[in-house]
Amino acid sequence: MEPVLHASHGLRIAVEGCGHGTLHAIYASVKKACEVRGWDGVDLLIIGGDFQAVRNAQDLTVMSCPVKYREIGDFHSYYGGSTKAPYLTIFVGGNHEASSHLWELYYGGWVAPNIYYMGAANVVRLGGVRIAGMSGIWKGYNFNKPHHERLPYNEDDVKSIYHVRELDTRKLLQLRTQVDIGISHDWPRAIENHGNSRALFNMKPDFEQESKDGTLGSQAAAYVMDRLRPPYWFAAHMHCKFAATKTYEDTTVAKDISTANIADTNGPTAKESIEPADIHNTDEIDLDIDDGESAPKQTVATNGTSVLKNQDEINLDEDEPVGGGPALSAVPEDLRAQLPSAFSRPAPPSQRQQPGQPTPPDVTNKTVRFLALDKCLPSRKFLQLLEVTSYAQPETQSTSSEAPSPRPKPKFEYDPEWLAITRVSASDLVLGDKSARLPQGLGEDHYRPLIEKEQLWINENVVKKGKLEIPENFVLTAPAFIVGSPEIVNDGPLEYSNPQMGQFCELVGIENKFFATQEERDERMRSGPAPAEARRGGGFGQRGRSGGRGGGRGGRGRARGRGRGW
Repeated sequence: MEPVLHASHGLRIAVEGCGHGTLHAIYASVKKACEVRGWDGVDLLIIGGDFQAVRNAQDLTVMSCPVKYREIGDFHSYYGGSTKAPYLTIFVGGNHEASSHLWELYYGGWVAPNIYYMGAANVVRLGGVRIAGMSGIWKGYNFNKPHHERLPYNEDDVKSIYHVRELDTRKLLQLRTQVDIGISHDWPRAIENHGNSRALFNMKPDFEQESKDGTLGSQAAAYVMDRLRPPYWFAAHMHCKFAATKTYEDTTVAKDISTANIADTNGPTAKESIEPADIHNTDEIDLDIDDGESAPKQTVATNGTSVLKNQDEINLDEDEPVGGGPALSAVPEDLRAQLPSAFSRPAPPSQRQQPGQPTPPDVTNKTVRFLALDKCLPSRKFLQLLEVTSYAQPETQSTSSEAPSPRPKPKFEYDPEWLAITRVSASDLVLGDKSARLPQGLGEDHYRPLIEKEQLWINENVVKKGKLEIPENFVLTAPAFIVGSPEIVNDGPLEYSNPQMGQFCELVGIENKFFATQEERDERMRSGPAPAEARRGGGFGQRGRSGGRGGGRGGRGRARGRGRGW
């Protein structure tokens, strides 16, 4: 038999945008997409948030959305065991979630068999491919606050619980080695400037002003992207498909990531058009149009910041000075020199370096391919298939006279570096106390030797003992929804101590701050939710106009408000 050249391919991955409780349709669409491509399945499905791991009607009461739009979805059948996820599925949290459920798994864990939540922030490995994820959306006024939300939630808690926090971002910014995939729900801020922004603004008109204002997307996600520079970054939230390419200072790309490696399974080609099954939303306004994507602009960035400058950008960082040089003064300099020193012009503030910079020497990738996808609805661009190899171990080819062996099941593992960072940061986690002051970040030079020390501990106590593989230890906590029972109820969810959290904390040797005795949980429920904060101008409850980014149902560009569509 003549020798045959075999390619050693990477992971087969499907990426979907917002989940919105439609797992049946998403899995059916992945199956159909695989058939189109000639695959027998995928190794991994990534869902970019708004997953809605709703176990029962009580979970629905704390999901941030108008009551009339609350739907139980189909996740409960996977949670209760009547349906099994056909592919390993991981997801990050968005702004429409069963927050009471995800809170139980802050460090990450199984929400159902074969469905893994990445937690508030996490890094995991699948077949050697490193995947970093961050949950939530950006709201600057909550960024530096602790995770104060604890059941029973008030109206403010239902909104703030999914806002990205500095502590979780700080942990991701301590990574010093190359990551292959980044996942966020919200887009990294200003990523629109690295793709076909004109087509985006035509599709979503409100985005243009937000882009000019410098408020489109998450500042935290931008910090993390600029630090980790993974070859791929996936997001959702905005309910549209958008691709961009961000290139950093040295434009020599260490690894070729061809666009041909990404199969568009729901683009304009008829044979690859994937329609979700059995989805009906009578209130949905279809904003999908032909985005006419052309080759994205490859804007070069230096030291983690884009060279492409928006002259209209407003710097919203409260600690960052706005403007360039000193302000013009009507007082001539010769007269100013005669004034007392108290009248002297203050020295210009020093330029503060972007968090996470400079990028560590072991992070060598220079080109990030960003892709945001829509939600699973007919005629929407919500699904993408691609093959990914580890940046550190590129594809190889071998010559053999034998047929290629069946694809092995890749190992799903914890990441040793991330476990070390988790050990270092665990003492800084504050729960349930809104008035608490979080320990300030002390800088990379402070954390580096601590992390290196904890890496030795992880190597001795986890790696060498063969405990890196993520255990399949899912257990039911809350009761599963019973089909036919009411979906809209008044009673909120109860707090549960999830055994997965305890086992993880024991593995890495940290305190499980999420554990509470039944007496403690009962006492909190008897005390009731904390009073909602008074707002400027009077009133309580929701912050911002039109319910914020998550409000509104028609998607961006057709109605007032900044809702990403429901």
